[in-house]
Amino acid sequence: MSLPGVASMTARMILEAGAVKYSADQPFFLSSGWASPVYIDVQRLISFPRIRAALMDYASETVLADVGFEQFDTVAAVESSGIAYGAWIAERLALPLQYVHRRPRGFGREAQIEGTLRPGARVLLVDDISTDGRSKAELCRALRAMEARADHVLVMFFYDVFPEARALLAALPVRLHYLATWRDILAEAARSGYLPAAEIEDVQRFIQNPGHWSLEHGGIGVFPRA
Repeated sequence: MSLPGVASMTARMILEAGAVKYSADQPFFLSSGWASPVYIDVQRLISFPRIRAALMDYASETVLADVGFEQFDTVAAVESSGIAYGAWIAERLALPLQYVHRRPRGFGREAQIEGTLRPGARVLLVDDISTDGRSKAELCRALRAMEARADHVLVMFFYDVFPEARALLAALPVRLHYLATWRDILAEAARSGYLPAAEIEDVQRFIQNPGHWSLEHGGIGVFPRA
């Protein structure tokens, strides 16, 4: 469920903060291996107090509306990109906080997490962004290996250009909650004039066929197997 106005306002905040980076000649290579003409620097938003406050309000309200008011026991933030957002969300939801390493550090069941996580805890995993969903799937599996219930992920921005991403998370199953996608950014950019028309058209070509665009620019062209 998307709360009215949240996507367009989030897109506006991202654009106003200068968090959209465009470079078609020297494309960005996402950590997942895809080449892209654009990149969202969501971490940039933490330096804008009014924007981050509004963003955290939207994120908290979205989760409460989508899931419920007493459906989580704790917030687990992804190291390191999700720690600031996870801390602010935990504060707003009055929940404990942990953070999860992307890879185990040391030995034992708790080598991948900092903080106290009790067995059976209902976890909201928080990060800044999701591209193809694979890293979020891996982290949810890691939390489940610690006997936690990791059924929900919250991100500020979801690329939503790789159809396989939704299928991958649904198969776990994990529900992804987000505030805006590339289509929201492009709609707001076209309305407001924040991006030139040529850049908007190039990004539209990317989101219509990301595999083809990526492969042509030196990235992966097929969604990797989980």
